[in-house]
Amino acid sequence: MGILETTKRYVTDFMDGVGRNGKRDKLARMSAGTYVRTPAHELNALYAENRIIQNVVDIPAEDMTRNWFTLRCDNDELSRNILSKLADLNAKDAFKRMMMYERIQGDGFISLGVTQPSMFDLKQQMPDKVKSVDYLHAFSSYKVSEFIINEDVFDIHYGKLDSLVIDRSSKHMASKVQGNAAVHTSRLLHARTRWLEGEVQGQSLIEAMNDVFKVFDTTLWSVGQILYDYTFKVYKSKDIDGMNSRDKQELSMLMDFMFRTEALALIANDEELTKQTTNVSGIDQLIDFVWDVMAASARMPKTVLKGQESGTIAGAQYDVMNYYSRIAADQENVIKPLLERLIRLIMQSEEFNVDPESLEWEIKFNPLWQVDSKTDAEIRKLIAETDQIYIVNGVHTVDEVRNARFGQFGLTEENKYSGDSANLDDIARKVYKGFLDGKA
Repeated sequence: MGILETTKRYVTDFMDGVGRNGKRDKLARMSAGTYVRTPAHELNALYAENRIIQNVVDIPAEDMTRNWFTLRCDNDELSRNILSKLADLNAKDAFKRMMMYERIQGDGFISLGVTQPSMFDLKQQMPDKVKSVDYLHAFSSYKVSEFIINEDVFDIHYGKLDSLVIDRSSKHMASKVQGNAAVHTSRLLHARTRWLEGEVQGQSLIEAMNDVFKVFDTTLWSVGQILYDYTFKVYKSKDIDGMNSRDKQELSMLMDFMFRTEALALIANDEELTKQTTNVSGIDQLIDFVWDVMAASARMPKTVLKGQESGTIAGAQYDVMNYYSRIAADQENVIKPLLERLIRLIMQSEEFNVDPESLEWEIKFNPLWQVDSKTDAEIRKLIAETDQIYIVNGVHTVDEVRNARFGQFGLTEENKYSGDSANLDDIARKVYKGFLDGKA
């Protein structure tokens, strides 16, 4: 067989064997297989032992609830009383923990502890009007034994929980009730943002990012090993050749003890002692790649993952602004409907006895971030000048501008415009130019 034929055969064998698309190819392992859920106790253990996983779970949940919300209402006294009631129920912490559990286990819940006029069973639907709301307890699917889902695609409640079977047992028989109990979903607040069709539970974020966390853990271990052996000493002597393995081991231990630090080394004229360092060229790029994959998977900027101060925006941090925009969307889509349901329940209770439909009210989440006072004043000045030009040119009336800027509930703490100062300057210049052209 000639050299060319041998080479072709080798290439063929290489491509089929240890090369691409072979069984030993590590880059061809992304294939659909049997989806096996990670047990709940393992998810809790992964969260408990890894600080980066805790950041991925905790920071978004904290950001969603950190600045809480303002209850805008025609009745200021009622608004203050409801907010005071929510504070007594420790609702802010309950919602934060519910979102944490949702990210860890896939489902987060809050149990609504209420007092009803008569005896009731938890599996019965909770009435719209109760005597009082007494407590809120956050928990995860770790306490749920069975999910009962509505799977009828022609039902208005398709994909939602009908009821749950919850384990009410406590260690050491500390609770009055032991064993499982069916609970109607009207007695719970439920958050779930990742759900696969055909599954009864939401998907854990830790489970979805499992490979990423493994790579990060490997990176941390590898860097630790490099740092541990970053510098080492090399001792050269002609006497080494005549030593047996036992003598070499004893000499190595002795030299390691004597020259572990920057101590004085006493060696013969024909001996040599040098210090070697590990070459780490390019390792920063590899670590940055791991951080980039981590940030993309968690949908969080690296600066936030690494613990940047909450709510602060430095210049041109558009990735952080996009992150806060996603947090604001989750507030509106996930937390707000649950808060509205809770506030309606509190309003209709005998403690307040108010019909929620009889007055104007809304939940407005407080801004997640803000610029410094000087920049805020400049933005408001530009908006005011722009509004004045609109009014002078008949684009808007005074009442329209007043309603747009101040709203029906009074002066707002944020502007409707969400661009940066450069965009505002550009808009102001264009409007003013149009105003001058109109006067010419």
